[in-house]
Amino acid sequence: QVQLVESGGGLVQPGGSLRLSCAASGFTFSQYRTSWYRQPPGKERELVATITSAAGSTNYADSVKGRFTISRDNAKNTVYLQMNSLKPEDTAVYYCNAVFISLNYWGQGTQVTVSS
Repeated sequence: QVQLVESGGGLVQPGGSLRLSCAASGFTFSQYRTSWYRQPPGKERELVATITSAAGSTNYADSVKGRFTISRDNAKNTVYLQMNSLKPEDTAVYYCNAVFISLNYWGQGTQVTVSS
């Protein structure tokens, strides 16, 4: 059974930090390019960050460059998103995504709320 399970979301004050985790099971995680997406309230889902299967390359949305870091541990079948200097506009449901050729898997999402 394929699963992507996100964790680590919550309520944080502006300027704070959170670390999201996404644990994969049921497929060969190391072969998949993985990404974090987010969907702010009332808006479309958007790409936040991507990391290649061997963690050789990363890409970020302009809005999070310099603040967020994506990483992965293929031995633990887990991808992470370290979020620093959080802003209210980072408030969203954050989703984990894994892609390999035509296979495309999504997690259920974790809520991140940045508010004082």
